[in-house]
Amino acid sequence: MSILISILITFLVVILVLYLVNRLPIEGRTKQLVQAIVIIIGILSLLRYLAVF
Repeated sequence: MSILISILITFLVVILVLYLVNRLPIEGRTKQLVQAIVIIIGILSLLRYLAVF
């Protein structure tokens, strides 16, 4: 059960950070780069919870 809670929290944090990045007044290319980095970190975190790493 704790794994599901951890996965849900990670998912919500990634969504929140992506929302906040969209609100920042930065250039489009930089914003896309930051969004990609956040998504990659989120995926790696989820894979860690699923015991892939």
